[in-house]
Amino acid sequence: MAIATESEFHVLAVDDSIIDRKLIEMLLKTSSYQVTTVDSGSKALQFLGFHEDEESNKNQPSVSPINHREVQVNLIITDYCMPGMTGYDLLKKIKESSYLRDIPVVIMSSENVPSRINRCLEEGAEEFFLKPVSLSDVNKLKPHMMKAKAKDDQEPTKQGPEGSETPETQSVQPQQTPAQSGNKRKAMEEGISQERTRPRYSGLTVI
Repeated sequence: MAIATESEFHVLAVDDSIIDRKLIEMLLKTSSYQVTTVDSGSKALQFLGFHEDEESNKNQPSVSPINHREVQVNLIITDYCMPGMTGYDLLKKIKESSYLRDIPVVIMSSENVPSRINRCLEEGAEEFFLKPVSLSDVNKLKPHMMKAKAKDDQEPTKQGPEGSETPETQSVQPQQTPAQSGNKRKAMEEGISQERTRPRYSGLTVI
């Protein structure tokens, strides 16, 4: 199995501060990751194909599968304190989405607040970095992306060995129900009964 290189991984970085955004972009590119940066949680969701106006209709998916396939994101790293949608709010929306929940999410913050850190980790964040983010922090990202990629690679196949169908997909001959069987037997008995009661005229000339 081929080992994924850093250049195959795409990281979405979310931060309302242009300085912090440029710093994390530089660190990620130094580590040879593909990087997309946005300045808000709502823009991040838009980039991922998430449609908030569909939340009211539970019969509709919250993410367009087509958009999600076109924009492959392997990890999201987001600031915690942002106007409008916080990093924690963004994390919750991602983990509540059936299409996005498997993407690893890392939270960054300039404030070391244990309750905030614990809340994010309990909600599903992989890491919580204190700003300023360093290269050693960025080096911790790859194992999370490798794990998610390995999980994606294992999911698709539902075939048995050598392409054979699994028992679930093998064709099964329809079985007759007792009613169908009884009707068939009744018809056969009626045919025999008619044969027995029909007058025989062999050897006679009918005028």
